[in-house]
Order: sequence, then structure tokens, then C-alpha cells
Amino acid sequence: MLGTVALTVPAAAQDSTIQLQEIDVAGARPAETGPARGNGAVTSGGGGGPSGVVGYTAKASPTATKTNTPLIETPQSVSVVTRQQLDERNVQDLNQALAYAPGTSTDVFGFDPRFDAFYIRGFSATYDGVFRDGLRQAAVGLAVPRIEPYGTEAVTILRGPASGLYGLGSPGGIVDVTSKRPVFARFGEAWFQAGNYDRFQGNFDFGGPVEGSDGTMAYRLTGVVRRSDTFLPGAADDRFNIAPAFTWRPSADTTLTILTEFQNSKLPGTSAFYNFPNYRVSRYYQGDPAFNAFTQQQYRVGYAFEHKFGPDLIFRQNFRYYGVNGDFPYVQIDGVTGLTAERSTGLFIENLHSVALDTQLEGRFATGPVSHTLLGGVDYLHYTWDRLAGLGTAPDLDLASLNYGRQFIPRPTLNITANQSQDQVGLYLQEQAKWDRWILTLTGRHDWVSSGTRSSFAGVPGTPQDQTDGAFTGRVGLNYRLAPGLVPYASYATTFTPQVGADFFGRAFKPATGDQIEAGIKAEIPDTNITAAFAGFDITQSSILRQDPNSFANQVATGEVRSKGFEAELVANFGPGTNLTFAYTHLDFRFVRQTSLVTQAPIDGNALSGIPGDTIKVFGTYLFPPSSPLSGLQIGAGIRYAGPSFADDENTARNKAVTLVDALVAYDFAALDPKYKGFRAQINAFNLFDRDYTNCQAGFCYRGAPATVIGSLIYRW
Repeated sequence: MLGTVALTVPAAAQDSTIQLQEIDVAGARPAETGPARGNGAVTSGGGGGPSGVVGYTAKASPTATKTNTPLIETPQSVSVVTRQQLDERNVQDLNQALAYAPGTSTDVFGFDPRFDAFYIRGFSATYDGVFRDGLRQAAVGLAVPRIEPYGTEAVTILRGPASGLYGLGSPGGIVDVTSKRPVFARFGEAWFQAGNYDRFQGNFDFGGPVEGSDGTMAYRLTGVVRRSDTFLPGAADDRFNIAPAFTWRPSADTTLTILTEFQNSKLPGTSAFYNFPNYRVSRYYQGDPAFNAFTQQQYRVGYAFEHKFGPDLIFRQNFRYYGVNGDFPYVQIDGVTGLTAERSTGLFIENLHSVALDTQLEGRFATGPVSHTLLGGVDYLHYTWDRLAGLGTAPDLDLASLNYGRQFIPRPTLNITANQSQDQVGLYLQEQAKWDRWILTLTGRHDWVSSGTRSSFAGVPGTPQDQTDGAFTGRVGLNYRLAPGLVPYASYATTFTPQVGADFFGRAFKPATGDQIEAGIKAEIPDTNITAAFAGFDITQSSILRQDPNSFANQVATGEVRSKGFEAELVANFGPGTNLTFAYTHLDFRFVRQTSLVTQAPIDGNALSGIPGDTIKVFGTYLFPPSSPLSGLQIGAGIRYAGPSFADDENTARNKAVTLVDALVAYDFAALDPKYKGFRAQINAFNLFDRDYTNCQAGFCYRGAPATVIGSLIYRW
């Protein structure tokens, strides 16, 4: 839809558990890069973010277990993109944050600043795979909250089913974004950026303890202001973001953090170019500046509370309210005759409001030689969404003169309405048991989901759709410490996703269900910050929607897909400012049972389009040592290779392989004179060699982003 909408236990028993190292001030200078200094206010699990961070590496994360579990003891694949990596790559959106992670496909829809749209292990995660501080970020229709990467401390990718802890979701996995939080040390940072396409941006991030609070209160204020054009004619990528945060820590055992954000964006209504037959992408941009300003406001307020009744009993509660409002006008080219393009328009006005609450209790104890970490909780999510829409016409576009923005385009009549609400309640229980070298993880959860949808067209109401679903999901995982820093593991996990609607007989669709078998090995080289992982996986999702072979106007929940493959990852910090990431993914994603929407014929055995079968991603940085004549200089480069894929689900055409190169050059002026301490200049280039590439998915093709260069002047204090 995103691609076509513009076209239509005693603590001693836990001796191997890494202790929480609180989030450090973002953007530490290279000389200060190292283990976190322990001056923050982050909680130790359930949305608190990764810990043990050094450079690009992290030792522990709560995302996979909601406890502060070492990554090497987690029975699923987990990757962490740290704040330092986000800074040095100058990440501008969530897709860029995920660009060097294994198992992810982020360029499926080409250049599109409107949405964080990506795939994990071949499954779309846009709507139900994005979490913020451990809470699901609801998204419906075009009301998709955007992540501002400068306001995040880390991005964690959990690959494979996560329903055993989080409820309904994508079988491919989830992405958990950790918000920046107050720290109990005074700091500040300011960025000024300028780039091609008249891109100008200012970032600021400062905070510290509140004076007079006797070390019990801290604040943080983070913000972004951007004014930018894009390579799309007359299309902007403007943003204003402000995120105040406040922490109250009256004692070492109690922490309350308030997290808020307001964001206003102006984006293009479409990023599409007109497609000629046989998957040929023209240079004719579909949008028009006269009717192309997609404006969106989003805001959130919530808290993270933790209280330790003792070293072995911890209570946590995370809450968030989210609102998203957007006006989405667009123009599309319906056909080309000679030098004339016939066009139509659409306007969607959407509002989304959601409430998420997760309450959990963690206990630690021992029974003989076995140590236990027991976690129990209940979470709740509610959202309401409404849409007011209309379709209309636009004057023809003269392809000879490309008279974009020179003609008046009327607003369509708004005569289409839709609204939807959903409530989800989940109860979950997890046991992590350790005996000798064995680590057993057992997770179980039951969800109750109810939803209702109403719609109308030109005042005529449609058929109401109400349904209630319930499902039990879980995970069992086993790790074995074969040697220090070497842990093989295996796991089995299940997932489910409700599907709104009814079949030909009026029966509600049953939820799509899935399961995964994963096995692999994780490694940490002792006394270094070098980690590696290898995983093989096999995911099946069944009861997905397909066209009813007996009534093409209807759907049935009898489809099935299968994703299998393997991933290899290496992350290393060799010293301050010197890091390396490597990721290789082999993916074979196929339809087991499905019907073509184009030919209405079975496409069983076909590969999912737009998702490359093989990807290689490498990014590294090197900081010249103080003894070098080039002291203060940091260089870096990245290579992203995506192998060929099919352009359509009918598998009649192919996308070519593409290799993109990114680069980094930075200089710390303190190397010239200590009085310049804190000043840094940085230049980032994306698609350095300006590779002109396209990608086609489900029969429609998208243009990739051309070469982009952004220069930054940074001051930290």
C-alpha cells in the first residue's frame, strides 16, 4: 500500500549477567569513547536500551527478553546500532540507521522520505514492527509515526518472531528505538549541517542535573530544525523536532523518566516516477508542487518507571500516548499520450491516537545449582484512526515543457470516510534458567485483540467489520557456553497477526500465524570489543490473505509464505574512533500458497519481489593516533551490495544487482590546539559515485537516491 497509495534469585546467582551501564552522553569525543561512565538514569530492562556500549559494539540489550540479558545469552539474533555509529554515519532516517544491519532490506521503495518502510527477513515491519522504548508504535494507513534518529540513543534489531513478549507483530522481527534520556552530568552539543539540494539543518542536545535538586533530578532537551529540498522537483523534506525529557531519581532504587516529543514535517505527497511498460522508469516525476505538500504533526508523552524492592525484585512500568495527524495530497500520472500526461489527484486527512502501557515484575532467585530470572507482565495497547479522503482530477502535464507548479490544481471533494479502533491486552511470563553452562529461555504469552472498522463513500455506509481474536504465542531457546565467549544456541518461536475483514460468506479472517526455527553461534573475543554471530533460520507464515480462487472479488485466509536463509555479522571496536561492521545475508523468501493479483493465477513457489537474495554490507572507520602527523583525522567508508531480485511477484522480470558506496571524513580540531577542544568537522557522502539505480517491487519501480553530501560543523562541551 505504501508503494501504491500515491498511485492509489540472589544477585550472586546471576554472576554472568552484565551489570547495567547507564547510557552515556551522546557523541562522546574520540578520546573519551569507551565504557559508559555510569552517570545516566536509564532503567535496566523493559525499554531501557542496550548497555556495555563501546564504539559500535554493545554487550547487552533488553529488547529480546525485557531483561538486561547479555546478547551472547539471547536465543535469537540481535543487532545494535549505537549512538556513535548513528553520529559517524550521520544517519538521517530510520532506514539509514538499519542500512548496515543484517537481515534488513531498506531500499525496496527507493528514495522516499515519507515513511520508515523496510523489511526484516523478507517480512514488512513498517506497521507492526517498530517499537519505541519497548512499546509498540502503532501505525495505520498513512498515519505512520516517523523516527527522528538524532533523538535516539540506539536502535536495536531483534530478528525473528517476537510475539512471545510483544504480542501481534511481523514474523521477521522488530526494531526497538531507545530515546535519549537525561544524564547526571552536564553536557551539550550543537550541529550545523549543509548539503546538496539546499539542505540546511541544526541539531542541539544538552542537559544535566537540575540545580538545587541534590542530584535527584536531571533534564535533557534535544531538537532538530531542517529546511531542505530534494531531487524530486518542488518537493521538500522539512522538519522541526523538539524532545524534552526529565528524570527524577529520589533514591538509588527508584527512577522515573518523563519522555516527550513534538515533531512537524513537510514532505512530498509522492516519491514515484511514471513507469512505462516492461518495468522502465521514466524521468517524469508524478507529483506537482502545486499539490504536493504532505504535512504531518506527531507528538508523544510518556514515562518509564522502575523501582527495586531489593536486588532481586524489580518493578517496571512504561507508558506512552502518541498522536499523529497528517494531510496527504498527491498528484499521479495515469497515462501518457504523445507529449501529454493525463493526471489525477487524491487527498487524505488522517488522525491516529494510541495509548500503550506495559507493566512488569522481574524476580531473581536460585533453586539449588539453577539460577532463575523470572519475568511476568501485562501490556495494553489501544488506538483509534480516522480518515477523510477524496479523489479528483488535475490538468494535463506538458512533457515538453514540464510545467510543474504552473497550473492550478483543485482540491478533491472529500466524500470517503473510514475509522478503525483496536484494543490489545497481553499477559506474558518468561523464565531464564542457568545451570552450569546451559541457559534455557522459556517465554509464553496470550493476547486478546478486538477491532472495529467503519467506512462510507459519498454518504453511503459500508459494511461494518468487527472481530475479536485471541492467540497464544511463545518461544523456547537454549544456549550453551561452549567456551569463554563462544555460545551456540537454538530456538523455536511463534507469532500471530490479526487480519481485519471477512470472506465471501461473511466469516471473519482468522489471524495469520507463523513460526520460526533458528540456530546459530555467537562469539565474543575475550578482552576485546569484537563480537560475531552466525544464524540460520526458517520462518513459515500461514493463513495470510489471498484472492479467493472461487470468487476473485473476495479474499480467503489460506495463503502461506516461507522465509529461510542465514546471516553472518561482525562488529568490532579496535580503539577510539576505529570501528568495523560486516553483515552478510542470504535470503530465500517464497510463496507457498498465493494467488497473483495481476493474473489471478497461482504463484506457488515464486520468490517475493523486490527483496534481494544476497546482501553484503561493510562499514569501517579509522582514527589516526595522536602520534601520527594526521592526528585528529578520521576516515570511513561503507559498501552496500544488494544482489538481483525479481521485479514482480509473477517472477517475469528481474532487478539488477546494485553496489552503493558511502564515505566519511572528519577532523577533531583539538589535535591542532587544545583550545579547540570540542570542535569537529565532518563530511558524509551517501551513494558517493552517484549510482543511478531503480528497484521494482510488486510490478512498480522506484528510483534510488542520487549522490548526497552533507557537511557538518559540531561543537561539544
